[in-house]
Amino acid sequence: MTNKAKLNDIIEEMGMQIDGYRSFINIRTGEVFSVSEDDLIDAEDEKTMDDDLQDWQIENLEIANEIVENYEDYKELPSKYEIDEYKMVKDFCLTVKDVKVQKILFITIEGKGAFRRFKDAVIEFNIEMDWYSYRDRRYKDLAIAWCQNNDIEYID
Repeated sequence: MTNKAKLNDIIEEMGMQIDGYRSFINIRTGEVFSVSEDDLIDAEDEKTMDDDLQDWQIENLEIANEIVENYEDYKELPSKYEIDEYKMVKDFCLTVKDVKVQKILFITIEGKGAFRRFKDAVIEFNIEMDWYSYRDRRYKDLAIAWCQNNDIEYID
């Protein structure tokens, strides 16, 4: 019997991804894991654990070994590149009813440093809560669609 995944765990992991790490869900337990690409490579190469490793390093390598050895029990979550938060930002700008604010937001998301300028602007225009609500809804929609496309049972 498989346990249902917690939708919030999936959403949280999708929103916290960083370069050099990959995120997986154990389809039997519903648990979500993030593991470094280096640990996955070491696990695939069947490297043994050094005595010099810290406890957290051992735990991470054990998770990587589990994923490699039982890959059929895991599904990889969408990467941050597949999620495309920049598109989310652009779509949010279209929801802003004040045309002047909307134009300014579109200017802020051009070029390098776009996310920082965008975040500063939503604070300045007092629409920060609107942005985070919008972003949360989009991540939830993405997580639900991903679960459905991958036959992952989930609880809200």
